[in-house]
Amino acid sequence: MKKLWILFVASRYIFKGRSSSPVLAVLGIGIGVLALIVIIAVMNGFQLGFIESILEVSSYHLRLENFPNERINELQEIMLSIPGVNAAVPFNELQVLSRGRRANQHAVLVRGLRENSLQIDRAMEKILVFEEGSFDISNTRNVLLGTELARRLGLGIGDEVSFYSITEILSAQDEGGIADFIITGIFRTGYYEYDYSWAFLNIESISQLDSETDLKLGLKLSNRFHDNSALENAQRKLSDSGFNGFKLSSWRDYNRSFFGALRTEKLFMFILVGLIFIVVGLNIYQAQRRSVLQRREEIALMRAVGGNEKSVQLVFVIDGAVIGLTGSCSGLILGLFIASNIQMFFSLVETIVNFFVGLVNKAAFFLGAGIAGNFEIFSPTIFYLKEIPSRIINYEVVIIFMFGFLSSLAAAWFASRKVAKILPAEVLRYE
Repeated sequence: MKKLWILFVASRYIFKGRSSSPVLAVLGIGIGVLALIVIIAVMNGFQLGFIESILEVSSYHLRLENFPNERINELQEIMLSIPGVNAAVPFNELQVLSRGRRANQHAVLVRGLRENSLQIDRAMEKILVFEEGSFDISNTRNVLLGTELARRLGLGIGDEVSFYSITEILSAQDEGGIADFIITGIFRTGYYEYDYSWAFLNIESISQLDSETDLKLGLKLSNRFHDNSALENAQRKLSDSGFNGFKLSSWRDYNRSFFGALRTEKLFMFILVGLIFIVVGLNIYQAQRRSVLQRREEIALMRAVGGNEKSVQLVFVIDGAVIGLTGSCSGLILGLFIASNIQMFFSLVETIVNFFVGLVNKAAFFLGAGIAGNFEIFSPTIFYLKEIPSRIINYEVVIIFMFGFLSSLAAAWFASRKVAKILPAEVLRYE
């Protein structure tokens, strides 16, 4: 009860003070938290979209190679018996040239899968979005093309596309290495490289193009970050089953430089946007320091009637905590709302900007000047996306919230240390 005076004085300073500094500090922290949450959520949306396309479509979580093709079914059973392995998908792949209606050629990576691959691999099913047709490779003449590849070749559902295996053509004396396929599906992954240069065939169809293509086995884990333990278990089981000379690799071995670049990009974005908190923290420090100097007489009086140095210092620390908590909470709530409804938010911004662009266009029309086009933040003509992605990661939100709160608290604590230099006798002597 004796310490309630600290809360009373702190509340009077922050709620009944004449300075506008607390309001500006709260706005600064709130805007910083909001901006960082929204920016990181959009960045996560882009990055995780790319990463998931690579892991779920291309590299798998683990990949097994260099094994006898005739033992593929046995290998599937062994891999599925490992804890944490959800799917084991046999596949083969080959680099070919394609030719479509426009008679232009384009390099394509064709991957052979079994017709039930999507039933086995549910994660891949979520990534492959079919704009036309479906995942139909039940016939060895069926093929699935990426959207951008189909557009480049000028082909659609039901059209024929020719694939040429360069290695087979150069090594064979006959017409091997050339085959025609019928398009039964056009897919989109959201990753331009796959949509522009990938195709899926029946796993038996690859032999029509290259008879020496080896089978591989792609493994999906319930948690891709547990790949090291799964890798060790798989290697042990394969050795116990008599397999030798196999190659087992993790998703970390594929696109290592790309994943590293994304991680560095995100780290620097955290640092750059985090500078907002440093600026706001310095402003809070200066405001609290000025408040301490302006209240020298009040501080001296509190010290004279029994308040010790730490109690008086705590008054200003509480003010900083209230500012940090209020700003961080308001920024957190608004940031999560915007990040969860990012498409609506950007549409609203575009509508407002285009309203003013329309006014400028009308004025320009009467003046005979040029007319500006509509404004789009992420125009599909520039960015390869249909909608703006957003992913909220809980621990990152907690870090951002704590960063905003602690920056204010630390600034207030450093500023309040000047209380120790105020001597009640010297101050009250001149009053």
